Amino acid sequence: MSNIYEFLKEFLEKFAKDHNIMDEDIDVVSIRPLTKEEAIGNPERNDFPILKGKEVMIEASFKGSKGQAFTDEPGNFKGTVRDLLRFPLTNNKNRAFFIASLNAILRHFGIVEGTKHCKNNEPELCSYSFVRYISENFRKPKIAFFGFQPAMISAFKDKFEIRVIDLDEDNIGSKKYGLEIFGQDKEEEIISWCDLIVATGSTVANGTIEKYISAGKPVIFYGVTGASVCKILNLRRFCPYSK
Repeated sequence: MSNIYEFLKEFLEKFAKDHNIMDEDIDVVSIRPLTKEEAIGNPERNDFPILKGKEVMIEASFKGSKGQAFTDEPGNFKGTVRDLLRFPLTNNKNRAFFIASLNAILRHFGIVEGTKHCKNNEPELCSYSFVRYISENFRKPKIAFFGFQPAMISAFKDKFEIRVIDLDEDNIGSKKYGLEIFGQDKEEEIISWCDLIVATGSTVANGTIEKYISAGKPVIFYGVTGASVCKILNLRRFCPYSK
């Protein structure tokens, strides 16, 4: 287990003790996979990973507050915060349980916002907003883009020099929106080449986040999964249409 996950567990354990929620046994942390429509509605594009079944959005509920996370290893969990802290964060399923729950808990206490995914045409609106945000803050950087997010890739490709890396074997080696999709074997080369890393917040659930935050390049995370982690670690996050 990497240090970042040890730190996050220590953070949540201290937070839970300080707020006396370790043994909540009425309003428990509960997680369930969401349907595609619940997670993303009916967007214009049909190639989002969640619509292809490659990733599943899970949702944690804590005292009525919701926190979500993308994962390729979905499952269901019901228990107390203490039970959650017993999970070793050594696989994607446990990390997704933990991250979704952390999002819900910190959302309940008003520490984070935007822990539920945007829907329908909002991914498209987000993408154009993201282009403006990057242009205003980084001018015209070379971007290493991690995670196949079709609306963003489509919007970015006409404005920036961009190289895309994905974990989905069905995407690697193919061309999407005129861009070749690379695999992890090209990570070092592309990170060295870029001026800016743009990465899905799902990297915190799949265990790859540390390589990006330690790369020595500015990083922006997008999406709901990384809401709490970006807040705790003071990382830059862009997710203007999340709920």
